[in-house]
Amino acid sequence: METNQIIEETARAAYGRLLSYLAVNWRDLQAVEDAIGDAFLAALEAWPKIGIPDKPEAWLTTAARRRLIDQARRARISENALPTLLAISEDAQRLSSSNDVFPDERLRMMFLCTHPAIDPVMRTPLMLQTVLGIDAARIASAFIVKPSTMSQRLTRIKSKIRAERLTFEMPGAEEIPDRLDSVLEAIYAAYGSGWDEAAIADSPRRRLAEEAIYLGKLLLQLAPREPEVYGLVATMLYCEARRAARYDEGGSYIPLSEQDCSRWEKGLIVEAERYLHAASQTGRIGRFQLIAAIQSIHAQRLWTGSIEWEEIALLYEGLIQMSPTLGVLVGRAAAIAEAYGAERGLALMEAISSEEVVNYQPYWALAGHLYKQMNRKEDAYSAYSLAIGLSTDVSVRQFLSRQASEI
Repeated sequence: METNQIIEETARAAYGRLLSYLAVNWRDLQAVEDAIGDAFLAALEAWPKIGIPDKPEAWLTTAARRRLIDQARRARISENALPTLLAISEDAQRLSSSNDVFPDERLRMMFLCTHPAIDPVMRTPLMLQTVLGIDAARIASAFIVKPSTMSQRLTRIKSKIRAERLTFEMPGAEEIPDRLDSVLEAIYAAYGSGWDEAAIADSPRRRLAEEAIYLGKLLLQLAPREPEVYGLVATMLYCEARRAARYDEGGSYIPLSEQDCSRWEKGLIVEAERYLHAASQTGRIGRFQLIAAIQSIHAQRLWTGSIEWEEIALLYEGLIQMSPTLGVLVGRAAAIAEAYGAERGLALMEAISSEEVVNYQPYWALAGHLYKQMNRKEDAYSAYSLAIGLSTDVSVRQFLSRQASEI
């Protein structure tokens, strides 16, 4: 494997860990980002000559730390800064010469991104970009806004952090519940990004799904009494259990209701059920618990052979009260259509603002399906065409094309 490729893969896998490890101590996000960028440039120059270090992350940390020290000296930053950086240096040297695992500070950094001065709407996108390394275009897609809009918002947030010299402090234990939602949302969005691109061999986001599950379980240790954390982990595990069944042997996409449930991973479903049960014992209900409960009903088909759509529709009604997002509105319409007929589902679809759905692929895929059931051929063709154009997964496009050809 070429050195440049190894550096690129290290950057993808380690960037968030490096940034978090340095930022939770240094607390100057822009300076740390610049230093890590310089460290990767140094690796591009040095590694072809000296060979790949045994511990690339520790090497990069040391290089980035040196640049932070240089910056601190040039800027004559307060006397407290250099001892902190020297302590980081000692840690990096210890990691280079021992068998210790590189510390994963991403969860702490995610909580640091919930600083009260940061707009709550932008906390999750900031985490996704800086900590989890997701590009602005993919974040924009998750939040259904234009990529240019999301880039501008993220740039403004980072400028605010730099201009106001915000110092990041880890919230106390009593503050964590109030700052938890943005962290949960970021982990869920990261999982969705990895899930969507799991079938794309060269996608840099393929590993995000397993990283998100890892972070979710890590969060359980930090907030063991928060039922929504259990709900989030359960949701991800239910989905992960179905990964192998999403595509047939030829790579063709298979929708959930048509999947061969014998290909589902039963052990993950059982584990998810345990987490969902633990959440239910707290007596507090939340968004992720309801999403997990919906996934649990789908999972029961492994044992019952059927899907209880009326129960799913009822859970969506509760979800609408808590979190009436576009995805939830479309999901409710799909469940109502399955339970009570396409006409009722379509009525709910048509009640959603047309401005909201113009670039939302799941809406048009469902609309095509319902129009097809109602024999509204022209509407079905039009909806399927829009859904195909908005799909990033080739196999999903092919599936929708087959559906349209059957009209």
